[in-house]
Amino acid sequence: MFEKKKTGNKGEDIACKILIEKGYKILDRNYSKKCGEIDIVAEKDKQICFVEVKTETVDLKQLESLSLINRPRPEEKVNAGKLRRISKTIQVYLWSKHKEDSDWNFLVISILFDPIKKVARVKIIEDVVPE
Repeated sequence: MFEKKKTGNKGEDIACKILIEKGYKILDRNYSKKCGEIDIVAEKDKQICFVEVKTETVDLKQLESLSLINRPRPEEKVNAGKLRRISKTIQVYLWSKHKEDSDWNFLVISILFDPIKKVARVKIIEDVVPE
């Protein structure tokens, strides 16, 4: 379990760096309530962005080959149940911050990371609609 948490934290660090480079301000990380967790809460142009980060470690050879075709991609782990929990947590976040009327969006950042070569392949999926 420790390795999984370490991988997740590295993925979130990468995601935050990318978001900052794109002009986002990071408001919260690992916002957790009974109903669920949001990995990153960021803001850009007065719009709040809720981010789910999914990270998987792979070796560089897999990143450069077709061997990933038959494996599920990290973003495929964001299923209907996960989206329902995220939706509830978004509503709790907005309510607790008195931002119920704020403009917001939700995106998924999928990361394939080679910890030895320190190389990552990042995919940003924007405008995901939580249920």
